Amino acid sequence: MEIVQIVGLSIFATILVLVLKEQKPMFAFLITAFTGITIFLFLIGKIAMVIHVLEDLADKASIDMIFLKTILKIIGIAYIAEFGAQIVRDAGQESIASKIELSGKILIMVMAIPIVSVIIETVVKLLPA
Repeated sequence: MEIVQIVGLSIFATILVLVLKEQKPMFAFLITAFTGITIFLFLIGKIAMVIHVLEDLADKASIDMIFLKTILKIIGIAYIAEFGAQIVRDAGQESIASKIELSGKILIMVMAIPIVSVIIETVVKLLPA
């Protein structure tokens, strides 16, 4: 029942933030950021478990691990960029949040180049000469 703990922590933090927002906005932001980081750290074990299962499946399917690692890095970039953008948005900095999201998208494109290249090479080999 981890979700109950996460929701409980989130509701408690939300109440604190609402109380502190008017008098101490910096503390309210720090509580928001700390709560987000705590939830993320709480889920690290679950993320590691998912990665382990995916690695086992890739190994059984004889998939080159470089592809799986690249895909996992891409997913990690997406989650981290989204998390960072949300925290910055909570601080009222929409412009910086947009730049974080743009940076994440560009890094994902760069990471995807080797996979896209292999897919294109495979399609070209399948086409008649």
